[in-house]
Amino acid sequence: MLYFCTRYYDVQKFGGVIMSISKTRQKFVDVARQLFAKNGIEKTSMYDIAVMSGKGRRTLYTYFKDKDEVYSAVIESELERLSDKLDEVAAKKISPQDKIIELIYTHLSMIKETVFRNGNLRAEFFRNIWMVERVRKHFDEEEIELFRKVYADGKAEGEFDIDDVNLVADITHYCIKGLEVPYIYGRLGHGLTEETSRPLVAKVVYGALGKRYVSK
Repeated sequence: MLYFCTRYYDVQKFGGVIMSISKTRQKFVDVARQLFAKNGIEKTSMYDIAVMSGKGRRTLYTYFKDKDEVYSAVIESELERLSDKLDEVAAKKISPQDKIIELIYTHLSMIKETVFRNGNLRAEFFRNIWMVERVRKHFDEEEIELFRKVYADGKAEGEFDIDDVNLVADITHYCIKGLEVPYIYGRLGHGLTEETSRPLVAKVVYGALGKRYVSK
């Protein structure tokens, strides 16, 4: 799971009260995402977020000091969706080699879905890339750890010929990250569907991992 501020999520310390606090905060984040997507960040005010949430501005400022902090929370929430989906893939009872390919496609497809479902917020993901990078740091670390685990399992099972699991996990993550923008805009494999491109991607990935790809 992605990193969350402990002042809101310390369940042991606050007990049942935490559920109310987290739901209120998440309500603000959900409403802000919708307003950012519809009107853009510049045309959305803290007042707008408070009103649409059915709360007062004083309550909103209890959770967020300014709009930039709300925007960071929106990005974090979107990355949480992606993180959960990757965790689901990592938990599947499939071979390490199949799991790697599914993780790659899940990452790219979820990033594309996230960007396109957010309307006017879409441009901000690229215009404020420095902020996105800061917020997604914890997600990136967790994804690399997922790859390490799968590669380690594959190496132990004789599926992959890897000398340095950590290095290969790092390279895989940053290669996928570099493919996000061209994938989002359809600049990868012109005319290819996910179904037709998977065998080609698998052949490249398996070859790099010392595993011969056999078409199913």
